[in-house]
Amino acid sequence: MKYSWTVLTVTTVGVLMAGLDTRIIIIGLPQVATALHADAEQAIWFTQAYILGSTVALLLIGRITDIVGRVKIYTAGFVVFTLGSLLTGLSMSPMQVIAFRGLQGLGGAMLITNSASLIADATPSKNLGFAMGINQIAFRFGAMAGLTVSGIILSYLDWRALFYINVPIGIFGTVWAHRRLKEIARVERGAPIDWAGFLAFTVFIVSFLLALTFGAYGISEQGLVYLLTGLSVASLVIFIAHERRIQHPLLDLKLMRIREFAGGVTAQLINSIAWGAVLLLLSLYFQLVVGLAPLDAGIRIIPIDIAFLLTGPISGKLSDRYGHMPFTTTGLALGSVSLFLFSTADANTPYALMAVYMMLFGAGIGLFASPNMSSIMGSVPEDRRGIASAVRATFFQTGNVISVSLAVLLMTIVVPYQVITSVISSANVVIPGSERALFAAGISTAYVWMAVLNAVAIIPSMLRGKKAAPKDLPPEHKYEPPTLPN
Repeated sequence: MKYSWTVLTVTTVGVLMAGLDTRIIIIGLPQVATALHADAEQAIWFTQAYILGSTVALLLIGRITDIVGRVKIYTAGFVVFTLGSLLTGLSMSPMQVIAFRGLQGLGGAMLITNSASLIADATPSKNLGFAMGINQIAFRFGAMAGLTVSGIILSYLDWRALFYINVPIGIFGTVWAHRRLKEIARVERGAPIDWAGFLAFTVFIVSFLLALTFGAYGISEQGLVYLLTGLSVASLVIFIAHERRIQHPLLDLKLMRIREFAGGVTAQLINSIAWGAVLLLLSLYFQLVVGLAPLDAGIRIIPIDIAFLLTGPISGKLSDRYGHMPFTTTGLALGSVSLFLFSTADANTPYALMAVYMMLFGAGIGLFASPNMSSIMGSVPEDRRGIASAVRATFFQTGNVISVSLAVLLMTIVVPYQVITSVISSANVVIPGSERALFAAGISTAYVWMAVLNAVAIIPSMLRGKKAAPKDLPPEHKYEPPTLPN
């Protein structure tokens, strides 16, 4: 248990830092774009490059982790993330920011993938829900707090401080991980890496994310969006066919035969699609509809963080005793109710009422996240936790990307593309009263659809059933790892 707490503290620093940088640039986006003379398309990629960099390599990182070891890859992740943060802060052009944000995302992927595996290796099953809860809280709290932290930093410092703040934390985390972590998991030393599978998956995820981004922000011709969508579908089919027939796949699809694992990651994907854009929508609401400054907008979102921090550890601890089902189902239902309540807000809605809605939303996410993550990681064999965590992270990250793009698409039912992109790329946008009402209607439309989508996640979450140890799974769901050559 002493080493379990050591692992928990080390990994919490890593995922908190990675989560923070998924959102920290959102409020500061206009300032960065203005300082570097970036156009709307480049400004969009300041955020999307991080997500792309952290999503493309997740499965490869998970596979390498199972071969090389969790500790080495996790420690290297701190190094890559810190270097990417420093170089982003030193950037002198939009393209440099985009490239180094991608490098930063790669480091974040190495941290996120291995944190859950390290915790699952070191923590007894009776305490796994609580430990995973702390870890999941750290990431989601970082993502939520990114808006507030960036508002505070930008009130007193230059935009480059958004990234310099990671450097001392990253150096500390690197040294701490190197000195305190030890490899206790069995690794597949000498096993081959499925590079063909990685290439097919990379083509799929890159073309898919590009199609979403281009389609959502209207920064490309419709024909190119259709071409990228077709390419993503074709490469996904090739990837699945390839993975099914080779002995050492990048993604062992037998993991999906474990009902608890498959139901958990599917529910997480749907929930992250509904959850990922909420902070952006709230930021737009407080800044464009209510008319607050960035710092004030970030501070107004704090009730989500408070509720999330209060419910996350409690639900994780209780799920160790009573199972995940009561908490994941209640959390998803509460999240859908709060999303619908968000859709009723306009410029005249009292902040006290919005604070209640945000508390409900934070509580729903806290109730769902910890038990769901514990359920996913506790259902797979020990020697496949690296790739299992990579699959979980891939579903989560992909959901976040879909969420932001989907929210923008839903808003454009009411708000023109040109208005949205002008808001993103300009530091001094003045919104007339008529356009404030327009933005409020667009945000409301997005919330309604997100509420419905989040409710759908209840179905796979409940279908996974109650917790069962991998060795006790019925034959049709039992996982058998591939046999290594003698």
